[in-house]
Amino acid sequence: MNTTAADRDIKTMAVQYGQKYGILIALLLVCVALSVVNEFFLTQRNIINVLRQASINGILAIGMTFVILTRGIDLSVGSVVALAGVVSASMATTSSTAAVAGAPYAFYIAFAVGILVGMAAGWINGILVAYFNVPAFVTTLGMLSAARGLTLLYSGGRPVPSLTPEYRFIGTGDLFGVPMPIALFALVFVLAYFVLSSSRFGRHVYAAGGNPHAARVSGINVKRVRMVVYVISGALAGLAGMVLAARTGSALPQAGVAYELDAIAAVVIGGTSLSGGVGRVTGTLIGALLISVVNNGLDLMGVESYYQQVIKGMLIVAAVMLDQARHKHA
Repeated sequence: MNTTAADRDIKTMAVQYGQKYGILIALLLVCVALSVVNEFFLTQRNIINVLRQASINGILAIGMTFVILTRGIDLSVGSVVALAGVVSASMATTSSTAAVAGAPYAFYIAFAVGILVGMAAGWINGILVAYFNVPAFVTTLGMLSAARGLTLLYSGGRPVPSLTPEYRFIGTGDLFGVPMPIALFALVFVLAYFVLSSSRFGRHVYAAGGNPHAARVSGINVKRVRMVVYVISGALAGLAGMVLAARTGSALPQAGVAYELDAIAAVVIGGTSLSGGVGRVTGTLIGALLISVVNNGLDLMGVESYYQQVIKGMLIVAAVMLDQARHKHA
């Protein structure tokens, strides 16, 4: 009897350990495997490239984490990336055909506009979801289409080129030797980690997602929390759009297509539950890195991009199945 109890305790500890560190172990195993298969994987240049690739998706995924923790979803982030990037870039371009009146403006004005565009899209999503009870899937799917249409209308379907050096710095510059996209990703991660782990609002996010009824009874304004998380997601989509435009040198109205899928994949693979109330931003960080590492490794091995989509889909399904199994045995 004691042996059975001891075995049960060991099994329980193993399951808990796997749930907590499984994604990190998976990332390390993939890195080891790729370093054996390809000698260029662990070079400094390639590691920096992996982190650059992960930065934009990681910024989006962190915003998505807030939303999914409250039992929501944001399918509009890819289109908001394009809209915020085009509008912001039009204020920081020297092109006479793509600039708004008076451009180029100071960098901080263009940057603020990009963030505000993202926040506005998120605010509309949040109002509809939280106060009008429109399902998040429907609301953000509508915003996906509307934001893409606005992007094409605003830009006339043409890219915004000739961005100022100050604007391009956030995509191509370095901060103390660290590429700016990576530095911004790290800053967003640190802020999100602090908010979710140490702030009152972070506790409200978990409460609103875990048990909305109990949260309301305890005095938490669940509707406001749900609205704010969409604003956060929109703001980070705006930031990601500007980083992408600055990195590529021009803002493309076609940018951000299917980016929402990568963001959701990083969040789900990182262990955040689609049922809400369970998840960590550290898991999202590792999920974004895992996706970037897999994509980079397949590129180094000459595997076609189509296979990357297949593998990514398999990872998402496996992560959701694991999440369902975890809830079933909870």
